[in-house]
Amino acid sequence: MSKDQTGRTSVSRRVTLSMVALLASLAVLASASSALATEHHPTGDYAQFNQCPLSNSATNFCLFAQTESGEFIVGKKTVPIKNTITLQGGIHIVLNEEQEIIGTEFIGAENGVTLLDPGQSVPGGLAGLVNCYEISNFFERLACELIFENKVTGVTATTQLAAPASSIGINLNNLIGGSGTALSLPVKVKLDNPLLGGSCYIGSNSAPIPLPLTTGTTSPPAPNKPITGKVGKVEFKNEFALTIIKENTLVNNSFAAPGAEGCGGFFSFLIDPLVNGKLGLPATAGHNTAILNGTLKDANAAAVKASE
Repeated sequence: MSKDQTGRTSVSRRVTLSMVALLASLAVLASASSALATEHHPTGDYAQFNQCPLSNSATNFCLFAQTESGEFIVGKKTVPIKNTITLQGGIHIVLNEEQEIIGTEFIGAENGVTLLDPGQSVPGGLAGLVNCYEISNFFERLACELIFENKVTGVTATTQLAAPASSIGINLNNLIGGSGTALSLPVKVKLDNPLLGGSCYIGSNSAPIPLPLTTGTTSPPAPNKPITGKVGKVEFKNEFALTIIKENTLVNNSFAAPGAEGCGGFFSFLIDPLVNGKLGLPATAGHNTAILNGTLKDANAAAVKASE
């Protein structure tokens, strides 16, 4: 190779490296600009709506709801709600050609975390779900004992969305009116424990647990009996731009729950039946209950944006 060729090659290499560096820098800047474009910082009464999807022009209202207490009864197990569950996002008002309201569409949170449940402790922990002595086969029982009979006993149940945020249904008129479905959620419940593995679920994306909630009175099949929710205390602020509903109770006791699957990883063929036996799963409609007590806030998206 001649000296001239070597020089040209070196220059070519430097140009190529410079181009790569430039493109990388542009990519970082583009990513940063995109992130900045979706950050919102509402203030005052609207501060909690910081994940309202204001970047979506279809957002008419912002929603921020927290479940502060209550319980889930799934089959034979009652799990109290002690850690606050948050639902956040936006609402699009659907109009017909005559500009009449014909429905609503839910829009997921700006950061993608529409439903946030930090996890609820399952009473009895692992010992209350897995009893290896119930396995009749000696070798299978021994394998179960070696893996599951230890001190790692705490189990948490975490409610997760099992479908896109757009599948959430909300009807504020039903919520305040105390009749019909106010909020519908397609969910799945993850049972967490180091020994249960990372795929122990009740319900799934393909077969979610439908949860239609009301502030009115339910009509469940037996053996459950009707229960009644509560609208709560409604407060309007800032010339009706903000609605706050405190001491609200949403209920349902007519949904079905499938069996747990994927518990125990490789040993799921042993553990799933034990967990389902303890929980009484699958449980048909009339054997499960959801009671959610909390606070709901609904704000005009324009007012939220103006507060930034």
